[in-house]
Amino acid sequence: MKSLEITTSSAKETQKFACLFAKELLKSSLNRKGAFVVALEGNLGGGKTTFAQGFARGLGVREKVLSPTFVILKSFKLHSPAGGSCFKKLVHIDAYRLKSARELRSLGWQDILKDKDTIVLVEWADRVQRALPPAYIRISFEFLNEHERRIIIEHAH
Repeated sequence: MKSLEITTSSAKETQKFACLFAKELLKSSLNRKGAFVVALEGNLGGGKTTFAQGFARGLGVREKVLSPTFVILKSFKLHSPAGGSCFKKLVHIDAYRLKSARELRSLGWQDILKDKDTIVLVEWADRVQRALPPAYIRISFEFLNEHERRIIIEHAH
């Protein structure tokens, strides 16, 4: 996958883009052995949680998605639209408070990665880079001004 770059001009636009991106992921036939991982990277206030909210909505999550900073990990059941999807669960991780990739082990990280029914969305993924699987989608956020964000999506391996 070549990198894709987009600039959004509001939180609502970021959420809308994330929603569409998630719906496209659901449509694609993803050849994988385990969970599908999306790693979000960027500075505080860069748009990671805003993106996560739209992404979850696009996957069919009905609950309100907040940054799980204090609980670190939150799982959501996916309510797929007609036609279904191979995914049944979203695991949303906020690694901001983690000091190293090793801390993910206590959260059942290895079991999460083995589950083909799961999409994993990791905020602050750069803090746990060493724990990420060999192939994943990296989404970087750049704060341009109060409203605008540059979002870069690339396949990492």
